[in-house]
Amino acid sequence: MATMQSPTIVNPTVLIPVNPAIEDYMRSLVGQTDHSVLTEMEAVAKENNFPIVGRLVGVFLETLAKTANAKRIFEFGSGYGYSAYWFAKAVGADGQVICTDGDPLNKEKAEQYLGSAGLSDRVDFRAGLAQEIFTQTEGLFDICYNDVDKGDYPEVWQMAKDRIRPGGLYIADNVLWHGRVAVEKYVDIVPGWTEAILEHNRLIFNDPEFDAFINPTRDGVVVARKKSPGQS
Repeated sequence: MATMQSPTIVNPTVLIPVNPAIEDYMRSLVGQTDHSVLTEMEAVAKENNFPIVGRLVGVFLETLAKTANAKRIFEFGSGYGYSAYWFAKAVGADGQVICTDGDPLNKEKAEQYLGSAGLSDRVDFRAGLAQEIFTQTEGLFDICYNDVDKGDYPEVWQMAKDRIRPGGLYIADNVLWHGRVAVEKYVDIVPGWTEAILEHNRLIFNDPEFDAFINPTRDGVVVARKKSPGQS
């Protein structure tokens, strides 16, 4: 069983993938997404150093889910529901987002936030180890989203890739790991995590069944689309 790491570990930046001024400009374009629930969730993250994907990646996740016409999404690691907010908006009233987190308090917070946003009926939040919950859940998914402990990234990819329907997406956050993946010398916040992310990324880009790309916004988001049978 993977060790549950504290989400509030200070994680210094080694390289900044996108100039902060560029991200500020991009953020200025998405003001129409403002919502009181989002504002509160973002304030809590800032106050407690809790890692959320942030507004730009949130908008990106919603756009990806809508583009894929996703109706069934599995989240490996949901925190208190920030990414689930965006996915729940995308799947619509007839869709479902299965969330997982090791902390029951995060489940409680997420249900409060998503309820306030009118999205709770689209979310099934389960407390426990994401990998175990995934093995207990049947069927294919339109999207599998990975944001668990970074040392578990290769394992989650191997578990998820065969449970994504053709044309569906595998998405993972933090795949640039604050620039550590691109330098020879670094200090990791947990030994082995950078190596695990590097392995995870190699596995995805070397898999002939998927097309993949990394969006460098914030800390890097990999998107891998599962090819249809016979598609090169």
